[in-house]
Amino acid sequence: MRRSGTGASRAPRTAVLTALVVTVALALSACDAGGSGGGTGTGGAAGADGVAVVPAGERVLPRALAGRTLEGRPLDIADRKGQVVVINVWGSWCPPCIAEAPHFVEVAKETEGKGVAFVGIDTRDPDRIPALAFQKDLGLPYPSLYDPTGKLILDGFPKGTLNPQTLPSTIFLDREGRIAARALRAIGADGLREVITPLLAEK
Repeated sequence: MRRSGTGASRAPRTAVLTALVVTVALALSACDAGGSGGGTGTGGAAGADGVAVVPAGERVLPRALAGRTLEGRPLDIADRKGQVVVINVWGSWCPPCIAEAPHFVEVAKETEGKGVAFVGIDTRDPDRIPALAFQKDLGLPYPSLYDPTGKLILDGFPKGTLNPQTLPSTIFLDREGRIAARALRAIGADGLREVITPLLAEK
C-alpha cells in the first residue's frame, strides 16, 4: 500500500515537471503563426542577431496594411509615411510576444515625437477580449490592427519580401514606407534601437 501511494504521488510531480518544461520551451521559441513564407526576402540578409536588413536601393512598399484596430477604429499604416514605422505582429496566446512587449513599450515611449511610429497587428486571436486584455495589461501605448485570420498579413506583404512568418515578428518601414528590416523572433529594447537609429538617420 505504501509503495502504491509513492507511485501515485510521483505522477502529479511528473505532470507538473512536464508542464514546466513545455512552458519554458514555448517561452524560448517563436510561436507558429502560419506565416506567408518567402525566406529572408528581397535583398534581406539576416545578421547574427536574427534581424534581416534590406539595402535602401532594394526596398519595396508593402501592399495595403489597413483595417480596424482592436477598439474598432480605422487605421491605415500608410498614413504614417514620413516616419520610421515599427510593426509588431503578436498574439495574446504567444509567450514570446508577452516577453518582448515591455521592450516595445519602453522604446515606443522613448521615441514618441521623434519621427517613429509603433503599430501592432494582433493575429490568430478569434476573440478581441484576450487581445484587448493583453494590450491593457502590458500597457501598449500604440494601436493594434485586428487580424484574426491572418488575411491582412498575407495580403499586405508581397511574396518574396521580408514578411511576418512567425510570432512574434517585427517589420520596420523606412520614412518612405518601404520594408527596410525584419526580426523573426522576440526582440529587446537594444535590438529595436539598433534598427531604428540608422533608419532615422537616413535622408
